[in-house]
Amino acid sequence: MSSARFHRSDRKDKNMRIHRSETTFTALWLLAATLLASVNAQETKESKPDSKTQPTVPTALGIVRGVTEGDVSSFKGIPYAAAPVGANRWRPPQPMSPWDGERDASKFGADCAQAGFPRTPGSISASSSEDCLFLNVWRPASAAGDSKLPVMVWIHGGAFVFGSGSSPDFSGVQFAKQGVIVVTFNYRLGRLGFFAFPALSKEHPDEPKGNYAYMDQIAALKWVQKNIAAFGGDPNNVTIFGESAGGVSVHTLLTSPLSRGFFQKAISESGGGRDGVLTGRPMSKDGVDPNYPVAAETIGVNFAHKHGIEGTDAAALAKLRALSVGEIVDGGQESDGPGGPPIYPGPILDGKLVVQTAESAYKAGRQANVPLIIGSNSAEVPAGFVNASSKEELLSQFVSVKSEMSAAYDPDGATDFARMLTLVNTDKVWAEPARFTARAFVAKGTPAYLYLFSYVSPSMQGRMRFGAAHGSEIPYVFNNLRTRNGATVDPKDEAVAKMINTYWANFAKTGDPNGPGLPKWPRYEPSKGEIFDIKLDGSPIAEPDPRKARLDVIEKAVNASKSR
Repeated sequence: MSSARFHRSDRKDKNMRIHRSETTFTALWLLAATLLASVNAQETKESKPDSKTQPTVPTALGIVRGVTEGDVSSFKGIPYAAAPVGANRWRPPQPMSPWDGERDASKFGADCAQAGFPRTPGSISASSSEDCLFLNVWRPASAAGDSKLPVMVWIHGGAFVFGSGSSPDFSGVQFAKQGVIVVTFNYRLGRLGFFAFPALSKEHPDEPKGNYAYMDQIAALKWVQKNIAAFGGDPNNVTIFGESAGGVSVHTLLTSPLSRGFFQKAISESGGGRDGVLTGRPMSKDGVDPNYPVAAETIGVNFAHKHGIEGTDAAALAKLRALSVGEIVDGGQESDGPGGPPIYPGPILDGKLVVQTAESAYKAGRQANVPLIIGSNSAEVPAGFVNASSKEELLSQFVSVKSEMSAAYDPDGATDFARMLTLVNTDKVWAEPARFTARAFVAKGTPAYLYLFSYVSPSMQGRMRFGAAHGSEIPYVFNNLRTRNGATVDPKDEAVAKMINTYWANFAKTGDPNGPGLPKWPRYEPSKGEIFDIKLDGSPIAEPDPRKARLDVIEKAVNASKSR
């Protein structure tokens, strides 16, 4: 392992480039989340039950007592593993001790430790805690132990540094009304979710290392396998679905040897599929991956140095575990000062849980053989992954296909530059990787359904000028529309939300999103090149992908960069 402070200037330059990219990803996700919050929010607050029904369910660890409101019952704040604190910090989730009597499951548990807003070093969000491995279940009130209802397990986004399974946007009420059980959960975030250190790699050598967030996700899926039948769910009909970092997690679960058999269907919303965005950093070798030149263990040493901890032995690890949770979260800082060495790794190629990137697995046909829905939004982010201040500067970053890029994105020379930059970022990070992934599944004989979400609420079209922003499909997927900051819910919003929620529920039931009263969503066939587009006006249509020329040139640029 090279020096933790990267005295070589070439290594430091690579460091700073990749770190800026990752920091920008977090900032852009926050921007998208803020934009989204201004349109979608019928705050699904914890209203008082309209009846005093308090259903109980026996789990493997004890009885939980939930709440029934109308025709939906919910069970919140159920622990699925022991608190990951003290000696359990940076270890796989440990077994939870059983409890006596009935456990109150009427309220959410704490979010996983994360920075608050505004960010303050040494503190964490008031709603968060290091003791955070809780999950939540929504089911039809009529569900019984022999109902065998389909189950959907939601993996929240947030760039792997913030978010939780208890956001009101993720209420499973509307899915439950469609006869689907929904499970949401928290998983460790930031340096508590992804961390490597030389002494940590040597400790408990049989355990997986580094990707504690993914270990939590698998532990939640194991909980579902063991307990969901008691809630009326079918453990053999589980669909995982997630957005952004949650969509990236879906790719990891599709390709990890440790998650096989825990789910039967998958949905990735704006989760990419190619290398380079939250897709796996080398554990201990610097300079071997052009996307991630700094190894995870090196980054762990950087973080230790920031806190005055020298050495890489067990004593140094003990000092790291003795840091407060606020010092670990560190205000969400991802580098040791402006332009300093990185101190947060993100996902790691650990060799046990993450043994390959999703792109490598898909190219070799090594993914789980389960039906897939995958897609992206029409105008995800305005910049951040590809940055430029002019068209010429933008096109010059694609030198091998510069003329083709110009023809695809600016055919008459009159394309608004901000629009062009938005489309390049959207296509490179999300749209083309989604098409690549769908092709890989079809090549293996697995059903894949490829979508493009272009709908923008009439109340938001002035803010989302170029199309649907990152995360803007979520309230429609859950059919949880909200009003806030003067943005109103339009009848079109309600129609789109009911439609998308039904497509997702149908897929969870049968592996096919189609059903009575819905426009036909055909399986993806690469030879036809069709996309299922939820248009700007909310009308769904299967048509030849209007982005084909753009995605083809992005694909060509990606392949050219890999051949160099």
